[in-house]
Amino acid sequence: MAADLRLGTPAEASVPSPPQIAALFDLEDLQDTAGLATANLITITINSDGTASFALPRAEVGQGITTSTSMIIAEELDLPVEKVNVSLAPARPELVFNQLTGGSNSTVSTYTPIRVAANIAKGALLQAAAIELGYAVDQLTSKQGVITAPDGKSTTYGKLAVKAAGATTKSVQVDLKARSAFTVVGKPHTRVDARDIVTGKKQFTMDLQVPDALPTMLCRATGLNGHPTGLANEAAILAMPGVTDVAVIPTGVAVRAKTFGQCIDAVRAMKAQFGASVVGAADDESILAELRKAEIPLAVPKLPLLGIQVDTDFEFMFRSSAALETNCAIADVRDDHATIWSGLKSPIVAQGKIAEAVRLPVSKVTVNVVTGGGSFGHKLFHDPALEAARVSKAMGKPVKLMWHRVDEPRQGRMHPMVTSRCRATMLGDQVLTFEQRHTSVTTDFSHGLGEMLVATAADLPPGLVGVGLSQSIFLLTQDLPYNFGVVTQLLDETDTHFNTGSMRSIYSQDVACASELTVDLMAKKARKDPLAFRLANIKYPEVKAVLEKVAEVGNWGRTMAPGTAQGIAVHREYKGATAFLVEIDCRPETVNRKIANGVGGPRVTKVVVAVDAGLVINPRGIEAQMMSAASDGIGLALTNSTHLKDGHFLEASWDNYFYTREWNAPIEFECVIMPSSSDQPGGVGEAGVPASFAAVACAYARATGTVPKRFPINHDTLSFDVKPYVPSLPESPTDGLSHTY
Repeated sequence: MAADLRLGTPAEASVPSPPQIAALFDLEDLQDTAGLATANLITITINSDGTASFALPRAEVGQGITTSTSMIIAEELDLPVEKVNVSLAPARPELVFNQLTGGSNSTVSTYTPIRVAANIAKGALLQAAAIELGYAVDQLTSKQGVITAPDGKSTTYGKLAVKAAGATTKSVQVDLKARSAFTVVGKPHTRVDARDIVTGKKQFTMDLQVPDALPTMLCRATGLNGHPTGLANEAAILAMPGVTDVAVIPTGVAVRAKTFGQCIDAVRAMKAQFGASVVGAADDESILAELRKAEIPLAVPKLPLLGIQVDTDFEFMFRSSAALETNCAIADVRDDHATIWSGLKSPIVAQGKIAEAVRLPVSKVTVNVVTGGGSFGHKLFHDPALEAARVSKAMGKPVKLMWHRVDEPRQGRMHPMVTSRCRATMLGDQVLTFEQRHTSVTTDFSHGLGEMLVATAADLPPGLVGVGLSQSIFLLTQDLPYNFGVVTQLLDETDTHFNTGSMRSIYSQDVACASELTVDLMAKKARKDPLAFRLANIKYPEVKAVLEKVAEVGNWGRTMAPGTAQGIAVHREYKGATAFLVEIDCRPETVNRKIANGVGGPRVTKVVVAVDAGLVINPRGIEAQMMSAASDGIGLALTNSTHLKDGHFLEASWDNYFYTREWNAPIEFECVIMPSSSDQPGGVGEAGVPASFAAVACAYARATGTVPKRFPINHDTLSFDVKPYVPSLPESPTDGLSHTY
């Protein structure tokens, strides 16, 4: 098939849609606005060895921002990237709302302030060099940390560091480097910490050696959020090998011992009493029924007299963020001060909550931000840090607290269960109305984003004020990229009993899956190719560009074997646009293949993604983010969810939480990064997940001829043996090598 036919031919003119709130003021704008007042409270230090140091007020959790930040500083300072050392700043309450890592906003919000700080540092170095070399500043050149005069004489940043240091605060003008002069930004760069990570040199929370901070774990309730009421055999537990202390805190019974294995043995031996599950005997279906009762009615009447109507209804089950690093923290709480170490994306909020819990002034609580082993929203909350502080205070000793992997899906934070209904009214191939009603278990925004929203209410668009916290964040993130006439996307939330959080793209992963599946059905009703139908109705040029590119590179429309198919989807958010094309194999021989200790099912065999992320700092980092987004989308569509039964979640550890594994990963992957004239970077960390999820779902529907209603598609099949709830932890394995491949 010729390329121009694959890309589709324009349909009749689409019915224009007025801009949604997120098209005018989105979540990125909210975070930028909230942090603007303190954005420049940062300093870049030039050291006597010629290196530059910077404490980044954000959390590195694997997304690569220490690398991209090093590149930004190196570019503006004219230094090699290897001479820039970026660490993570501890909680700095004076930054107020400017130390939250989320919403794909880190580089968007820090790009210009960091450049300004680097430019000021370079200006001071040039001023010092002008005095030393005897030339005017504009006659000097800087390169690779060396400043050279017209006569060939030179000096280094290291030699100038002391002379250039400012003793007073003053206002200065900066002239940032032109984009055309960039030599670092925009070029692929390997992560600055890659070697340390793969060799084990990288220090994560559990690697830190804090004096006398011994392993600590909790015995937790079998039911969700059941609070401890006592421990019947405390003396026996204290007599066990290695055990030093036992303490009851609001979330469980803690034990401190010389090793984590001894902690596990002690937890298993505990005769602890707990209150009932806060959700009673609830299960998936009962919570789903609650959501159905809370659904907002659709506004357009069903079955209009004229035209075509497409109605869809989808269910998205509870999911865990499944970060590689389990919840963990180190705490040393004394009578007059407390020190915490943990991977925290909102350390200022954590500092305040910990100070309140241990009854100390905030100024006496130091919260150190440690590189986290993954997050996906997981580390927006300070749960393990707060627990560690409470345990340390109760025991009067430092603790190294770690959640067992079993604890995370059973008592940790979940992406909420959701229903999403769409209704589109069409006249021929023109869309007159499109509405979406999204109903969700309540999402917890107490990690700081909620406070940020309240504090900036005066700067928000009129349609946001007074509609509610979650609804406001929903409206700030949803922007259907099509001209579908009158468009409305609304949220309602119910049930506050669950521990919830935002799992990489907040609401958008489910919203986009539902809406893009509906678009495929609308195309079918209009007797149009899914790509052609989308191109005829696309609202934004950057969305059209990524869609055309992914179709071209992915060879959209090629002949596929029965039981296999392509799927395509787009999403616009975070000041950019993303399109995914996937190919899936749903043939019986693939679906029924045997996987040792795992789940097979349909397999995505090919992924192509085109992404417009504005100004690109590190193309290699964007490619990695899109690859991980593909893995997320595959898992969300096909395999990974948690099951609620009798008031507790069944999953316990990764051996029965089926995140995308190697045997379900695509054989082919290609990422195309679109050129952009923008002088500002867009968000990348969450940008790819919605389109990835939607593309896999659309491919599955086309391959099987059945549009799935519940996600992931394997949720109704329990593919594992449920681990016991009493004792709350399984026995420590002693035969690990026998389970390797």
